[in-house]
Order: sequence, then structure tokens, then C-alpha cells
Amino acid sequence: MGEQDHYIGIDVGTGSARACLIDSSGDIKALASEAIKLWQPQQGYYEQSTTDIWHCICHCVQRVVHQSGVDVTHIKGIGFDATCSLAVFSEDEDLPVTVTGPEFENDGNDRNVILWLDHRPVQETDLINGTGHNLLRYVGGKMSIEMEIPKVLWLKNNMPKEKFDRCKFYDLSDALTHIATGNENRSFCSTVCKQGYVPIGVDGSEKGWQEDFFKEIGLEDLAKDNFRRMGGVNGKNGKYFSAGELVGHLSDNASKQLGLVPGIAVGSGVIDAYAGWVGTVGAKVDTQYGHADETHPANDLAQASTRLAAVAGTSTCHLAMSEDPVFVSGVWGPYRDVLLPGYWLAEGGQSATGELLRHVLETHPAHKEVLPLAEAMHMNIYDYMNGHLRELAEKTNAPTVSYLGRHFFFYGDLWGNRSPIADPNMKGSVIGLSSDSSVDGLALYYYATMEFIALQTRQIIDSMNKAGHNIKTIFMSGSQCQNDMLMDLIATVCEIPVLIPRYVHAAVVHGAAMLGAKAASLDANGNTENLWSIMDRMSKPGRLVKPGSDSNEKKLFDAKYEVFLEQCRTQVEYRSKVDAATSSWVNEYGK
Repeated sequence: MGEQDHYIGIDVGTGSARACLIDSSGDIKALASEAIKLWQPQQGYYEQSTTDIWHCICHCVQRVVHQSGVDVTHIKGIGFDATCSLAVFSEDEDLPVTVTGPEFENDGNDRNVILWLDHRPVQETDLINGTGHNLLRYVGGKMSIEMEIPKVLWLKNNMPKEKFDRCKFYDLSDALTHIATGNENRSFCSTVCKQGYVPIGVDGSEKGWQEDFFKEIGLEDLAKDNFRRMGGVNGKNGKYFSAGELVGHLSDNASKQLGLVPGIAVGSGVIDAYAGWVGTVGAKVDTQYGHADETHPANDLAQASTRLAAVAGTSTCHLAMSEDPVFVSGVWGPYRDVLLPGYWLAEGGQSATGELLRHVLETHPAHKEVLPLAEAMHMNIYDYMNGHLRELAEKTNAPTVSYLGRHFFFYGDLWGNRSPIADPNMKGSVIGLSSDSSVDGLALYYYATMEFIALQTRQIIDSMNKAGHNIKTIFMSGSQCQNDMLMDLIATVCEIPVLIPRYVHAAVVHGAAMLGAKAASLDANGNTENLWSIMDRMSKPGRLVKPGSDSNEKKLFDAKYEVFLEQCRTQVEYRSKVDAATSSWVNEYGK
């Protein structure tokens, strides 16, 4: 590949679409983003549109090409990542199918995407988990309501039969590569991680899709013709690829819309968090912490298994690779082939982190006082609150900011628990509430929320390491990297270093661009360059945040961690006690 080769990455998050253009060394030459539409027809329902998303992608790509001044003939590959959302199209016309009930009529917006955040299929999720099917082993023991098969089942239960029978289903990243290429090829990342696909050869899997499972939950129609409407069977009527493998080439129609030339290599897409793994864990780190395993050189592939990718935006995903399958209760996976062929990925997560911080700030009475203060100082509200906490510690002669919150215990699963409890019914709890509604009171609540995020990260890492992982460094990406106090807290509470990427604002989309580079590397023998080799070459050195060294603060955090675990455990116990006491009411009136 010559120096003139360039690649485009596309990242579709919950709120925006982004594009970046990189050169062959991995340097970002241009970056653009555009907000995408979100509809919430009722509480717990979240919908988007592939038509709107693609329109935003086209705008972003046109802007990065213009900003960079790069000749479009030098753009050799394009890679996609997106949220793990369900996209629905018609088989006969290949057009968006509306997912909005009860009529399911298109209002002109092509609302054909059920967002990952959507919690409508409660009963369907319970039914699926009630089967105890073996494939549930590969999603942490329970299929999450955020995954896509419960949503497909909800559509079958609520959509007119004649309409449902016309539908075909994609994970959003696969829908985007479909729009880009016109073909029906799928990614292992999407299907294995979010649709219950078990790669052929794993645990006796013969087709990838599990026929008996689809029949048991009432989706036997989708098993017809070798699962044609789900993408088919690999090697028979379908093709499936690991991250960045050549999934096809840019079609004439898509190239016109994007302002690119036809025939550009398109890499197999991934879920957005997994692009965060690609964009971060290959980074170079300093010698003190860079060699988690001293028997291998830094950035040898063996290092990957010691590095946890934490992709922290609205929610946080925790991704760890292993050479052999590691089963962790409440952690999704292990997933084979999704990023590197033959390797396994596990995915822990927190349902709401960035969203939790926003919620705590915006619902507090003092928020209206803080906002103009932060604006007057040209600071975002998080930097302002961090500064206020430091001033408060100094004013009260506290040894650390953490000391301010020593008697405030916040448990923050307001949106349920993804890992390691895997219980959507988990809620929040607070010990230490007072009548203080001032900015100081808000600062304490805000700090406790950051502390909760750090303590739950420790819980997830402890669970994964006890099960057989060997996590020794956290590689962060996402908007929360900008919060220095939160990064310090995570490093100190978890007692392992945190690496902040060079491209703090663009680590995920940078990873997507690397997928485009892999797709473009196809040689005459049909082989592409190893993804880890591309990551090693294109990743940039990051900033290391080391754990705090104050022994007294360590004692405080260890004590707070014990209380955190107790709050987690007792909430489940309390609910069980009350459920037992009210069981006769439940039998009479329902839940």
C-alpha cells in the first residue's frame, strides 16, 4: 500500500453518525459528525431510521473528503460500526419496514430501527430465558432485553402476520454494509453477539443458527430456507465474516450518494463498542505498564488478553479477548470469531454511565444554579463540578475529594444491571441522603455517581478475572475519557492503570476506519492483513493514568467496595422478601 492510500471509518452511535478519514499510517485527516433522529413513541420505546442514518452518513463522508482535500481515487476502503440495534427491511422490495405499533404504518420517516436501548420486549425476553437453551451459555446465561431476538419476537407477536412474513432482519451495522454493497453478507460480530448465532463447530453447532431454539420460542418461520431472512447459513445460502474482512465493494448507487468512486472495499462491520476495542487496545504504552505479561514483547498479540477495552459513552461496554473460551456469569459471551478468527471475546457492561451522570445532574434542584456558572466560565458541567469538588475539599481541609463522600453510599443501577448481575429489575439506592439541595449537595451526589461507576467497573473486572481472564490494564474510549476525575477514580478503585487514547473524541470511528484498511488489504490469494497488525501499526500512543498511591484512600475505597457489594446483594434479597409477602396479590392482580 502506498503512502497515498486513505480509508474512511463510519461510526453510528445512539445520537449521531460520524465519519473520519485516515491515511495509511492511521493519522486522522478529517472528522465530521451529524445528529441522527430518535423517536420515542412511548415510555421505554426508542426508534430510528436507516434512511435518516444513511443520509447523515453521506453528509459526513462528503464533509471529510472536502475537509481533507484527498483525491477520492486514493480512498481504498471503508469500515462501519453501529449500535447493536435491530433494522427491518422488506424481502420483496428491500425497503424499510416500520416498527411502530399498533398499526405499523409508515409515517414518512421510515422508522425501521428498534434501538438497543428499547425495552419493549419484556415478556419475550422472559420467555426466551425461560427455555434454558444451551445457546444462553454464550450470552452470560441470560439473553438481554437489549439484544435483537427478543425484539424480533415482539414484532412477530404484535405486527400483522402478512407484514411480518415479508420482513428480513439485520443488526444495524450489517444493514449499513448491505446498503453500501447491495449484498446480504453478515458479520460474526453482529450475529454472534446480539442474535444468538453460535459459530459452526462451537458446542456442536451445525448451522450457526439454532433451529430448535427458534422453534421453541415461536420463531420457527425464520428457520425456513436455511434462515434466509436472518442472513442464511454460512457457506450455503449466506456468507459471514470476522471484523474488517472484505464483505463486498461499494455499489454504484451508494458511491454516488457518498460522493466516492464505485468498487471501494467495504469491511465487515462491528458493533460500536467493538470498534472501540479495535481503536484502542493496539495503542503503545510506556514501559512501566506496557508489559502486562513480561514474557512477551509489548504489542505482541498475546498482550491483547491483558487489556480490557472500556467504551464509555451513554453506557459502558467492557470487552476482553481470550485464546480459549471463558464463561463468566452475567457477562455476555464468550463469542468466537467476532474480531479475530479463532479468538474469543467477552462483553461486560453498565447499562447507563454517561446517561446516569447526566440524569443525576439534571434532576437535582441545584442544576439550574450550576449551568449558568459553568457557561460563564466556558466549561462543560463535568469540568465545573470536578473543580467545585476540589475547591470544597480544600475549603473543608479534607485530605482527598473521596473523603468528602465517605458517608454517602450511592448504588446507581437506575436502568437495571447488565453485568455481572444481569438483572433488568435492579434499581438505585442511596444511604446518606440529607436535606442539602445546594450546589455542594449536588457535588456530593455527582461524586458518589462517579464512585459508583468506578466500583461497578471493579466488580465486573473482579468477576471476569475470577472466571479466568487476566485483565491488567483498562484501555478507555468514548466521551467519558474527558472526565479526568472519573478516570483517576477508575484507575485507583480498580487498582490498575487506565490508558486514554490519543484520539479521545474519535477512538471508535478510528477503529472503524481500520476495518476499511483491512478490507482494502486483500491480496491475489484472497487473504487480508491480520487486524492486530493493522491496529499495531495505526494506533497512536496514549496517556496513562496510574492508580493513586495514598494508602489511606485505598482503605477507604476497599471499605466502600464492601458496602457497594452489600447494597447490590441486599437489594435482591429485599425484593425477594417483598415478592414472597405479596405473592397472593400478584396471583390475583398480576405484576
